[in-house]
Amino acid sequence: MSRINYYHDKVCLNVLAGNLQNAKDIYEAAEKYVEVGVLSSNYPDVASAVEDMKKYMEVLEGNVSVGLGGGNPNQWKAVGDIAKEIKAHHFNQVFSAVGYTRANVDNDWAHINALVSPTGTPGMVKISTGPLSKDAKEPAIVPVDTAIAMIKEMGGNSVKFFPMGGLKCKDEMKAVAEACARNDFVMEPTGGITLENFREIMETILNAGVKKVIPHVYSSIQDENHCTKIEDVKKLMEIVKELV
Repeated sequence: MSRINYYHDKVCLNVLAGNLQNAKDIYEAAEKYVEVGVLSSNYPDVASAVEDMKKYMEVLEGNVSVGLGGGNPNQWKAVGDIAKEIKAHHFNQVFSAVGYTRANVDNDWAHINALVSPTGTPGMVKISTGPLSKDAKEPAIVPVDTAIAMIKEMGGNSVKFFPMGGLKCKDEMKAVAEACARNDFVMEPTGGITLENFREIMETILNAGVKKVIPHVYSSIQDENHCTKIEDVKKLMEIVKELV
């Protein structure tokens, strides 16, 4: 059973923390309906990441989203190894490393997403998103429904659709949403989401029938110190409340 707090059981924000105080402020502004991202790529090694993330776990009541860092597949093992020590509510992972992460976190309630990418064809996604497979001459492209079935088999909980480029692949995003709705699966739209396109993206996904959505809104609402702007978090929550 997931421990993520969804507003009206439908939407949970995912934004990045620039520091511990920023994380506290985000959590309050989002009324706890948020998973606050802390990136594994910001640390030189797993040990230092674990030490620092323990502080975030305390102030966020476990609502930490352990991130790769811009979807960097080379961070897959760091995230998986962090899971041995940090029992966060949310982990970001490349498709091929979901099973490794589930085994390491050693529980069935932590939420682990699986990164799949657009292909240019609605209904088809690229699952070869790992450090070796991402550059394979022949990428692994499969129907979204098949990808979801495989993610479930590996112990994953959602499709992280990245990089979307905002609304650049709206038809593909809609097809992924429809598949998530058919399979009672969580969707995590990621990449290029801004205050300006957030409403349309969320409307498209929710109208497709997706029961739970975790939108990732990152650099577009960060300041020059890489801290998420608290007023922007409040604006996102206002939109969420209007939609659900």
